[in-house]
Amino acid sequence: MPQTHDEASASADAAAQLERKTRSAFSYYRTMAFVTGAMLLVLTLEMVLKYAFNDGRPVLGTWVAIVHGWIYVIYIVTVFNLWSTMRWGFGRIVALVAGGVVPVLSFVMETRAKKWVEADLPVLAARAAARAR
Repeated sequence: MPQTHDEASASADAAAQLERKTRSAFSYYRTMAFVTGAMLLVLTLEMVLKYAFNDGRPVLGTWVAIVHGWIYVIYIVTVFNLWSTMRWGFGRIVALVAGGVVPVLSFVMETRAKKWVEADLPVLAARAAARAR
């Protein structure tokens, strides 16, 4: 049975809405991946300077660890939002979460996440359109 104009419009709207939501979730994740990665590098520098050259006394200040901790919490929220929007498996959330605690990994994972989103988004949009019919 052919689709009516309203059914086709609903399918297109559902796919477009999912794409907007996904791109927004990825944009927030991407921003936080860069911020978290940069703060983790600053924290790593602080730890090296503190323990290798300053007898365990802070060099840049105790604020570095506190700021990184709160930024990491926001990063985890953006990871969960992207992961749940994309309906990925558990392994991907573990890899993305690790990006906030392993220096430089957030930059690597952001690149991989972009490829995953670009590969998986058309399939998700097609499913959303099919459900809307």
